[in-house]
Amino acid sequence: MSKRKTLVLTGASRGIGHATVKKFSAEGWRVISCSRQAFSDKCPWPSGPENHIQVDLSDPDNLGVAVAEIRNRLADEGGTLDALVNNAAISPKDEDGQRLDSVTTQMHLWRTVFQVNFFAPIMLARGLFNELKEAGGSVVNVTSIVGSRVHPFAGTAYATSKAALASLTREMSADFGPHGIRVNAIAPGEIDTSILSPGTEKLIDSIPLRRLGSTEEVASTIFFLCSSASSYVTGSEIHINGGQHV
Repeated sequence: MSKRKTLVLTGASRGIGHATVKKFSAEGWRVISCSRQAFSDKCPWPSGPENHIQVDLSDPDNLGVAVAEIRNRLADEGGTLDALVNNAAISPKDEDGQRLDSVTTQMHLWRTVFQVNFFAPIMLARGLFNELKEAGGSVVNVTSIVGSRVHPFAGTAYATSKAALASLTREMSADFGPHGIRVNAIAPGEIDTSILSPGTEKLIDSIPLRRLGSTEEVASTIFFLCSSASSYVTGSEIHINGGQHV
């Protein structure tokens, strides 16, 4: 009997993260989830509570503790890691719920966004490097369509952090590839989740497929990038936006 594969995923409590957890779990993977909140019964999956780690990705020290805990849990089942999905991200708004631009974003807030959206992914990948190498694993960074264009809802700190993460994905693919680790990114566009910004429906006419994407469609692409079906794919950023980027 083959050993069960393991995924570590950040930001699992809703939206794309929730759909990804469900997809991998249904495919028989062990899922170790990481988020600021305690395990949410709104996003249940088999063995979810015991495989959840509460971590504040904005705190480098807390993140270091979480990496040690993840490694301990991986050791329980052979000490290897087949996939790391860096999905967690924050996008602060102003008091009226509007985007913060490059004039109004306070620098301390900008730094916090980059810690969560950019530094945490590389800290996790470096901290779990040996476990990924042992498994010939895959890293998937969740970027965004806003990393390559100004968006009416996404703030400047969020957008620039996603652009940086796309560049980091290319760098990581070159650095991790010789060790047998593939690193790719997915860049979602307008995805139908519970946290859509008001007015998103107005963007549908600019999307060639004339609809929002589903979280399940995103999760299926993530699963592809973590499976043997994509064994010669690395350094790629896959657009999941119904053609909006064209």
